[in-house]
Amino acid sequence: MPALRVVTSKMSALEYDGGSKFMRKAKENPFVPIGMAGFFTIVGYRLFRLKSRGDMKMSVHLIHMRVMAQGFVVGAITVGVIYSMYKDYIVKPREELKALQQETKQRTPQMNMD
Repeated sequence: MPALRVVTSKMSALEYDGGSKFMRKAKENPFVPIGMAGFFTIVGYRLFRLKSRGDMKMSVHLIHMRVMAQGFVVGAITVGVIYSMYKDYIVKPREELKALQQETKQRTPQMNMD
């Protein structure tokens, strides 16, 4: 049975440790698991290719692997930030404007009848 603990104000009163915390974070920012998956995929592939690196030095091969993996993670985080900004500054104001316009349309006929 997972352990329960009390959490801070931004989260619910109780939270499960382990998998559910990861799932909650993944729902809040889906690009983090994508970045992690890409990181581990690149590292795994480059370690698999370690045998056939030819005459390339081990340190150079490892540096290339690290740069590729970090580049993927930074790219995923950047896309996530851009997506979050798009939702917060473009989609959300549009929805609020539509809701305000619908509310105004609903009030207008009532005002004309009075």
